[in-house]
Amino acid sequence: MSSPTAFQVALSFEDGITRFIDCRPDETVADASYRARINIPLDCRDGACGTCKSLCESGSYDGGDYIDEALTDDEAASGHCLPCQMTPLSDLVLRIPATSAAARTAAAVHTATVTAVERHSASTVGLTLAVDDRGALDFLPGQYVNITVPGTEQHRSYSFSSGPDQQAASFLVRITEGGVMSGYLAERAQPGDRVRFTGPMGTFYLRPLTRPALLLAGGTGLAPLLSMLERLTQTPPAHPVHLLYGVTTDEDLVHLDTLAHYASVIPGFTFDHCVADPASRARNKGYVTGLIDAGTLHGGDTDVYLCGPPAMVDAVRSHISALGITPAAFHYERFAVTATTEPPTTEPPTDAVFGAPKETAGAAR
Repeated sequence: MSSPTAFQVALSFEDGITRFIDCRPDETVADASYRARINIPLDCRDGACGTCKSLCESGSYDGGDYIDEALTDDEAASGHCLPCQMTPLSDLVLRIPATSAAARTAAAVHTATVTAVERHSASTVGLTLAVDDRGALDFLPGQYVNITVPGTEQHRSYSFSSGPDQQAASFLVRITEGGVMSGYLAERAQPGDRVRFTGPMGTFYLRPLTRPALLLAGGTGLAPLLSMLERLTQTPPAHPVHLLYGVTTDEDLVHLDTLAHYASVIPGFTFDHCVADPASRARNKGYVTGLIDAGTLHGGDTDVYLCGPPAMVDAVRSHISALGITPAAFHYERFAVTATTEPPTTEPPTDAVFGAPKETAGAAR
């Protein structure tokens, strides 16, 4: 079987912007980046200074030649690499120690046509887009884009609920009174409308699953986890994956049939849900924290992916800390519902350690 002419390399920058480049097996990632006019940090190009040192989160590569002062054996063993020396052996995801602005690049701009506006419940709408340049739209499952609300200059941030390999791009939107996007979707959105968005963005995305995983969703925080599950239909996990989905009322529950479908096609995938409303018909009443214990966390030998409103994210993190368990990795994204006509503020994603060896925080939305 012949080698591919090029591998895809995702460059994830500190400000949450991700750019994708093609890199041939016979060229370094740094050379491919500069060929794509993306100036990642670089000084010597000889593996001597360590300026370009990055973290490979997915994929395999030949590390090339370098000196210990630039990259120690321990750093190399933990997945750090030198783009000026490494050549790809597969598709890669690299975390670059610089902002996209420093690398003189920016999020890509895409245009699309609305193909469906589906009212999943009184509180949730599904938005589906046909992207003009779908072949040029690459993203990692879990990432989001900034969508400009038609008829305005304001934008709102939404995670893909569709997988990277699906032709249509879909999103889940919570309807809020006074919300700019909510008003558009509830009152005037029609198939055929033209939409512009920028992205992909965010450090909340699926990493290779080398241990059990616990996925936690609050409300429309289910969207990025659906994107991750769609990817797992293409690359079945070797370890169990369990999803907990929490909402406020029964009418907020959406896509249970989709989750059931994934449970039937993804080996080792299971899910459960809970509803906070005491009058709910759900088997589990209360919050997702009531379903998290040492068993669901595999005693700490698990990767946690959490997406929901700030109160939920904070409650889950506090609950896990109170259990005295430190997950092997903790990736989370918190979003805030914007119910005003003012544009939202988007904070750059940060990496923060709260007792876990690997913990990443996505952008606040």
